[in-house]
Amino acid sequence: MKIITTLVLMLVLPILAMAQSTNFSLSGKIGNLNAPAKAYIDYMDNGVSHEDSTVLVNGAFRFTGNISGISNARMALDHTGNGKQRAVYTGDVIYFYFGKEQVLISSKDSLENASFSGSKVYEEYTAYNRFIGGTIMALTKEVNAAFNSGTPAQQKDTAFIKAVDNQFRNNIKIREDKQFQFAKLNPNSYFGLVALSESAGSKVNVAKIEPVYNALSKSLKATDTGKELAQRIAANGMTAIGATAPLFTQNDVIGKPISLESLRGKIVLVEFWASWCGPCRAENPNLVKEYQLYKDKGFQVLSVSLDSSKENWLKAIDADGLPWLHVSDLKGWNNAVGRMYGVRAVPASFLVGRDGKIIANDLRGESLKNKLAEIFKN
Repeated sequence: MKIITTLVLMLVLPILAMAQSTNFSLSGKIGNLNAPAKAYIDYMDNGVSHEDSTVLVNGAFRFTGNISGISNARMALDHTGNGKQRAVYTGDVIYFYFGKEQVLISSKDSLENASFSGSKVYEEYTAYNRFIGGTIMALTKEVNAAFNSGTPAQQKDTAFIKAVDNQFRNNIKIREDKQFQFAKLNPNSYFGLVALSESAGSKVNVAKIEPVYNALSKSLKATDTGKELAQRIAANGMTAIGATAPLFTQNDVIGKPISLESLRGKIVLVEFWASWCGPCRAENPNLVKEYQLYKDKGFQVLSVSLDSSKENWLKAIDADGLPWLHVSDLKGWNNAVGRMYGVRAVPASFLVGRDGKIIANDLRGESLKNKLAEIFKN
């Protein structure tokens, strides 16, 4: 009897351990789709990104895992087997938040039309979006519909295009104002923190944002989102023109540590980019030209990649012929240097003088050309 009991425990303990290691599930039923239909999910937990995928069986799919708190996710459904990238950028995709919950996602035909149940976090997220006037995706869909409603002649008319664009920008501004209001009214809500973080943007108005941040609960400030916003607030002063550029060290493409401090005495462009960033890649030929022109006079480029794939990072460096210094920790938007410098969009850059102080920021194209010509005129 004792032997049987021991065997039972040996079988049960791994099952219990597995159950304890997963604290959420996202189960779905989208019509009656089968292979090659496939669901993809990317989600962020405490600053660490995760991804998973699964083939649909009679419309059903399920993702499970373990998260530390509230996570934000992107889920894409590839209906026809064309792959993740097409599903994400041109297909059936949704963005949402979830917690340590058993969430059900269901629809007759698509993720876009799916309903959620079993998620208090999603209910709070929905209420938050009602307050601020909708998600960015919804506003983008609205402006696209407004443009498409125009006649072929109107769609070529600059006045019509400008009117549609102005309305979109106005809606974004209204949304940002409501986000700030939501943050002030809800200092204990996770979405109060989300609202403040998004409305703060990359160029933080510290006098406006910091008092509201200080009023947030300690638990919200302790989240990764709270810590990142605190870094962005601090970076506003740390990366101002005339300030000493924050020092950092990251590994290059072969794992060798490269420090900003080791470049003291040179004019250094600390450039944030990524292989997937179209505007970054478009600017690279201009940057190569300037680098070749001034490298022998003491100009250096130190590129910090916000890639998470080393393969894609290296391919982009090679394809664009970028001969300068490259570093990354391959943590995507959570790159430690990017967070230190408050970078929320790429391309972004900081021009550092020989004394280590910031001369200018976000120079590219003609503005970079003119500044470097001024510096190296002698």
